[in-house]
Amino acid sequence: KTTDPTLFGRNYFNRYSAPETEEDEFADERAEILAEAVALKKSSVAYMHPEVGVCSEDATLFGRNYFERASAPDVESMEEAEEKAKILAEAAALKHLARDYMHPEVGVKTTDPTLFGRNYFNRYSAPETEEDEFADERAEILAEAVALKKSSVAYMHPE
Repeated sequence: KTTDPTLFGRNYFNRYSAPETEEDEFADERAEILAEAVALKKSSVAYMHPEVGVCSEDATLFGRNYFERASAPDVESMEEAEEKAKILAEAAALKHLARDYMHPEVGVKTTDPTLFGRNYFNRYSAPETEEDEFADERAEILAEAVALKKSSVAYMHPE
């Protein structure tokens, strides 16, 4: 006697009353055709009904590209960025000067200790100084006078 239960099983695939089965190649081709039909139906529904909107289930589709979107600002080169920074700095300086000019009652506010020192050279009570070319010419004249004095002393006192 045998007690193996697999010996008494029925083969439901190769029996005479079983429906005919396809080969693997035909089954793969049929699956591709059905997948294309589903994709075409989905595209046609989306085309015919734009009010429905786009439904997506892929988590990677929810990321945002901040660099290549239509509303993204144009990327500028380093030269353009430096020029823009210079222009903005000049505009800020001009704004500050215009505000100082239009509101003299505000006054100048500073805490730099070097601004409180005295200028002994350009004050009104300082003696006038010579320019460089006049100072050079004066030095030449004085040198010639010393040389003349020396030669006159040597002439008058030959001993």
